[in-house]
Amino acid sequence: MTTPPPDPDPDRTPGLEPGGGVRPGDTPPDSGQTSGLSHQEPKPPKVLPWATITVSAVLALLVAALIVASAVGWPPF
Repeated sequence: MTTPPPDPDPDRTPGLEPGGGVRPGDTPPDSGQTSGLSHQEPKPPKVLPWATITVSAVLALLVAALIVASAVGWPPF
């Protein structure tokens, strides 16, 4: 037993012009959809976002401290 193609039959689809096009303003027919996943997707790690936020915050504080120290005149360059 063969399954029918997922696309609609052009002979029975209203609004199609010769050659398979549609008139301006018409919406072309939808193709068939597949459903479901073949396997369960892995869950993303929960540690990585917190580690990224922590490292970014530490770097931002270090840059801010360097800017403040430079504005105060320390270290003397």
